[in-house]
Amino acid sequence: MALRYELDPPVDRRLVDGIRALWVEVTNAGGAVGFVPPVTADDVRPELVKHLVAMSEGRARLLVARDEEGEPVGTAFLSFNTHRLMRHWVWLYTVMLHPARQGRGEGRALMAAVEDAVRGMDGIRGIRLTCRGGVGLERFYGSCGYKEVGRVPDAIKVADDDFRDDITMWLQLR
Repeated sequence: MALRYELDPPVDRRLVDGIRALWVEVTNAGGAVGFVPPVTADDVRPELVKHLVAMSEGRARLLVARDEEGEPVGTAFLSFNTHRLMRHWVWLYTVMLHPARQGRGEGRALMAAVEDAVRGMDGIRGIRLTCRGGVGLERFYGSCGYKEVGRVPDAIKVADDDFRDDITMWLQLR
């Protein structure tokens, strides 16, 4: 069954607990979402709180993908630019899909839902994201229409002897 997407869902305990559990699952499966494994719910909690505060202050929005039981199995957070010359594009970050749901086209469907949601936002002309090199994310985002527009070599330190590129991707909407 297809996932159900919801922009700006009501924030309740089920959503918060679901996203926190999802973040742990994705990270511990090797996902590049701000941490390196292993992590616990306590590790991701402070970052999730930052995301939720930004939402409550109107600085960010959430697109959540829900499964058949209504549990969060995917996320995409959108952050508005505050610089007066860059308010025409948004940042996309903390894009996650539960590992058990990967490899079935649901990641591309999530990215298409993001694009649809952003196209509905007044005055927004592009989506910008960054991703960690070395895990193939730039190929995935490229297959969703994003173009690599920048790369900072070795900008991300995932271990004492493991540095990854910070890759900037862009999707032009208009």
